[in-house]
Amino acid sequence: MISSGYLGGTTLHTLTLAPSLCRSAFLRSPLKTLTLALVTNPHRHHPMLPMPSILRAFSSPAVPTASLATQEGKVTSKPQWKAAIDFKWIRDNKDVVAANIKNRNSSADLELVLELYEKFLSLQKEVERLRAERNIVANKMKGKLEPSVRQALVEEGKSLKEGLVALEEDLVHLTDKLQQEAQCIPNTTHPDAPLGSEENSVLRRMVGSPREFSFAVKDHLQLGKELDLFDFDAASEVSGSKFYYLKNEAVLLEMGLINWALAEVSKRGFTPLITPEIVRSSVVEKCGFQPRGQNTQVYSIEGSDQCLIGTAEIPVGGIHMDSILSEPSLPLKYVAYSHCFRTEAGAAGTATRGLYRVHQFSKVEMFVFCRPEDSDRYHEELIGIEEDLFTSLGLHFKTLDMATGDLGAPTYRKFDVEAWMPGLDRYGEISSASNCTDYQSRRLGIRYRPSPSDPSPASSKKGKGSTPAQFVHTLNATACAVPRMIVCLLENFQQEDGSVVIPEPLRPFMGGLHVIPPTSN
Repeated sequence: MISSGYLGGTTLHTLTLAPSLCRSAFLRSPLKTLTLALVTNPHRHHPMLPMPSILRAFSSPAVPTASLATQEGKVTSKPQWKAAIDFKWIRDNKDVVAANIKNRNSSADLELVLELYEKFLSLQKEVERLRAERNIVANKMKGKLEPSVRQALVEEGKSLKEGLVALEEDLVHLTDKLQQEAQCIPNTTHPDAPLGSEENSVLRRMVGSPREFSFAVKDHLQLGKELDLFDFDAASEVSGSKFYYLKNEAVLLEMGLINWALAEVSKRGFTPLITPEIVRSSVVEKCGFQPRGQNTQVYSIEGSDQCLIGTAEIPVGGIHMDSILSEPSLPLKYVAYSHCFRTEAGAAGTATRGLYRVHQFSKVEMFVFCRPEDSDRYHEELIGIEEDLFTSLGLHFKTLDMATGDLGAPTYRKFDVEAWMPGLDRYGEISSASNCTDYQSRRLGIRYRPSPSDPSPASSKKGKGSTPAQFVHTLNATACAVPRMIVCLLENFQQEDGSVVIPEPLRPFMGGLHVIPPTSN
């Protein structure tokens, strides 16, 4: 599906999925094998929880390591980066962390993390002891010594060095194992988030009411066929199932939706972006997604460390990776357009037919970097923007505060928007807004330096008044997921004569088109 010309090489690159032992709430459905090679990889990358108090056991945001390590006679994959995890906080708040893992239906093994941490502390202490002894021996050798004494010190130093090399190697392996396990622990959860599975989610707001039709309602597939708007059969032959061609007014509708969403969100102070659609696997992982999980939604590029993005959240999240932002620059608000690629592993049934669940689609995504104390406020702002956008189109929808069992690993709190789809005779998710607190920024290494409380020249001398950098909070929200918006618009605004009325806000972005007319037979 990706040619060598597109990648700039001469060798064909195929896409592959690979299993992982670490699963988050949004990656638990059975694997659906596509026309892809399956590669075994027991790698357990999954990031770790980021409370404001979780600090600095490994404060370096992205430390490269080798690709393989031997642990207890086994060759295991090692993470390519280390998250800023406060293992002491986890140990001191074991019960809180354990309850959160249970509420989130996470597979994280807290007992193993704590066991590995104690081993790490013991081994680190022994390494420090040997380093101190080696330094003492080295200092003794600086003066005038009898040959026999010097030789004895040389032998002692050699022995200490050999022992230290072995212990330091063990420490590296143990650190990698500790990171692999700890990165599986999900983010903490907002205290107001409902407990339980998706059915326990709480209604926040209901907008409008279902339209009453005086004629037999058609679903978007039938409408699309009659209006000659898309072709699934040809796309299936060319690319496989769950791909599609958009045709005629459907092309104008997609472009109109994208430009309308970008224009509306940009008016609210968001900087528009078009992002890369191929990113490094490590960036995908740091954002909390599993590029090589058994139930992964991510297309990985075989023979490389790159993936296709499933959402613009990933490249936008990485735009300030490994940087320290100034407090006055916050918040940073972006609205990004991209294509998105998802395996949709495990998706099946009539509810996923047509455009509702596809492998490739266009989306406009909002993203915010802000101070920790402001993230709840910006979460409300993001869901407010979504509600304003969908209300302006005349859609009937509801907003839900999602229960803990439905939250992905990075998410502290999530609001979903579900719109009424008459052809499906049910509500379908069209958008969400998530507050990820500092879960992603601790992995991406994105911090900000608070302005000094006392900016006077005297306080800046000898470091006085300087404040340590803190991790920003990140939030993301969907302004427009195009295929599902097309489903909503076709099904809600269909007319008895087979035409579809275009909502007024979209018309200027579709060349003034008011109606998709029925085709003549």
